[in-house]
Amino acid sequence: MKYNIVVLAKQVPDTRNVGKDAMTAEGTVNRAVLPAIFNPDDLLALEQALRLKEQNPGSTVGVLTMGPPRAGEIIRQGLYRGADTGWLLSDRLFAGADTLATSYALATAIKKIGNVDIVIGGRQAIDGDTAQVGPQVAQKLGLNQVTYAEEILGIEDGVATIRRHIDGGVETVKAPLPILITVNGSAEPCRPANARLVMKYKRAACPLELAPVPVNAPQRDTTYDYLYEQKPWLNLNQWSVADIDGDPGQCGLAGSPTKVKAVQNIVFQAKESKTLTGSDADVNGLIKELLDEKIIG
Repeated sequence: MKYNIVVLAKQVPDTRNVGKDAMTAEGTVNRAVLPAIFNPDDLLALEQALRLKEQNPGSTVGVLTMGPPRAGEIIRQGLYRGADTGWLLSDRLFAGADTLATSYALATAIKKIGNVDIVIGGRQAIDGDTAQVGPQVAQKLGLNQVTYAEEILGIEDGVATIRRHIDGGVETVKAPLPILITVNGSAEPCRPANARLVMKYKRAACPLELAPVPVNAPQRDTTYDYLYEQKPWLNLNQWSVADIDGDPGQCGLAGSPTKVKAVQNIVFQAKESKTLTGSDADVNGLIKELLDEKIIG
C-alpha cells in the first residue's frame, strides 16, 4: 500500500544565540539576526516519514514549511535526505503568526495538497516550546492524532501502530488513517544528507519571479535557467495566502490572539555558594536549611 505523507517542518532561530536584537519593535522574533536551523524534533519526524516510505514502496514524502523565503532551505534539507517534494508558505500576511494562525495556514495548505494520508511533525519547536501546532492542525482537519510518538512501527489495513513515550514508560497504540502524528525528542535521529541527492537537488529553488530573497536562500541562478525546464523537480513550490485560498484575517498577526512580549537570554547567577562534603552532618544541615527556608517540605 502506498501513502501520501506530509512532514510539517520549521526553520527556527538557534535559541543558543539569543541576543539583544532578538526581538523586533512589534514584539516578534527578529529572525534576520539569528542563525537559522532545522527544528530538531521536525528532523526526527522526517526520519519516521522516510522509514514509512521505505516500508511502503510507491509512497511519497513532502515537506511543508512556513516562513520567509530563506525557510525554503528546509525543503532542500528534506530533499537531500530522501523527500520527494515540498511546499513553502511565504507571504508577508503569514508573518507574526502564533500557534492558532500557524495551524490555520498549515491546515489550509494540506487541504490544497489533497489526498494526504499521514501528517507527521515534531512534538514542538524550540523557539516556542508550545507543542500546540500539531494537535491544532489535526483538529482543523478532523484527523485522528497520536502525540509523543517515538516510532511508527508500521501500517497494516489502514491502521498505524505507534510506540509513544508517556510518563513512566512507553505504550503502543493503534489508530486508523488518515492521521496526524507528532514525534517526541526521544525518537531515532534523522539520517544524514545523501551525497547523490545533494548533487541532484543542490539548485532546487523557488520561481525567480518570487524574488527578492535574502542571500543564502534557495534562489535561482539565472545561469542555470535551462535546468528548471529540463528538470522540473528543481522547482520548489512557494505559496501565498491567496494560493491556498486562505483568509488573511486568520493568518499572521491578524489571526493571532497571542503575542510574544519579549525574548531574553537568562543566565542564572548564585548570590553565594557553599561547599559541602558527603558527611552526615553536612547533609543533615542542608536538609534543615532547605526546610527552614521552605524551599522543600
